[in-house]
Amino acid sequence: MYGSECRAVRTAMAARENVSLLFKLYCLLVMTLVAAAYTIALRYTRTVRTEMYFSTTAVCVTEVIKLLLSVVILAKETGSASRLISSLKENVLGSPQEMMKLAIPSLVYALQNNMAFLALSNLDAAVYQVTYQLKIPCTALCTVLMLNRTLSKLQWFSVFILCGGVTLVQYSPAETTKVQIEQNHLLGFAAVAVAVLCSGFAGVYFEKVLKSSDTSLWVRNIQMYISGIIVTLAGVFLSEREGVMEKGFFYGYNYLVWFVIFLASVGGLYTSVVVKYTDNIMKGFSAAAAIVISTIASVLLFGLQITFTFSIGALLVCVSIYTYGLPRKDTTKVEIQGPSSTSNEKLINI
Repeated sequence: MYGSECRAVRTAMAARENVSLLFKLYCLLVMTLVAAAYTIALRYTRTVRTEMYFSTTAVCVTEVIKLLLSVVILAKETGSASRLISSLKENVLGSPQEMMKLAIPSLVYALQNNMAFLALSNLDAAVYQVTYQLKIPCTALCTVLMLNRTLSKLQWFSVFILCGGVTLVQYSPAETTKVQIEQNHLLGFAAVAVAVLCSGFAGVYFEKVLKSSDTSLWVRNIQMYISGIIVTLAGVFLSEREGVMEKGFFYGYNYLVWFVIFLASVGGLYTSVVVKYTDNIMKGFSAAAAIVISTIASVLLFGLQITFTFSIGALLVCVSIYTYGLPRKDTTKVEIQGPSSTSNEKLINI
């Protein structure tokens, strides 16, 4: 009897481990496909010879969708409409200082998202995907300066190798034979540089804000997205006011543009939720896999001509991503947290 009970317990534990592994693989697949599909789809919409949409309006619509989704998730978290309204009144209408505090990362994220459109208008998806991994050293530097964290020697070495890999990729940029629009590689690289600086600073700043109180992650997101809508609307007004007034806010939108917006909003939020179930090695593998998928898609869709320096540089970036994420301790197990710690989930979107 005792032996059969032990076998039953072991069977149940094995089943839970198998489900956990499958779920982790599912999370890995989602992160990889979202990253690769967003880059490829955005690049395609910026290179086809059709009525070109206004990128600033797409960024603004993305912020609106993120806000609506965050309100829905917060409603589920609070459990009732009255609690939801009470939470919004307290944390949005009744907290102007906190709103101003979140206005900083919303401004930086708005700049980052607009820079992504500019970069992918001038760089191939694969080149962008590789170069954008500079967000890792930028985030690392911000964590050292703003959160007083330390990096291991291996991590600093990985940062050095990553920068070397990106330098090789940019030294002799791969050309595309199927893209006929005019491109400025220097402008594209400058846009990526601004985007990675914004990503590193905003991600670490947002983590610092989350750690400063027990406020729910979704309340913080709502505060940030409200500011983000205001900032992105101002961007539309300042940069493309005449065009929007003449042609309309949604000029040039088609199913592919909406797909890009879907990936940027729904996919981004979903990834931020499931990322807590993965460790640094899985996230590094996801980034490397996204680079491979983007490269294959660029060859097929845009006629990317892969050079030797691009291949070596991309390989160095993939290896450095993996070594940077190697844990100092075992991080493969999911830590089970109580209800009280749910609101303190600390996420850095890098």
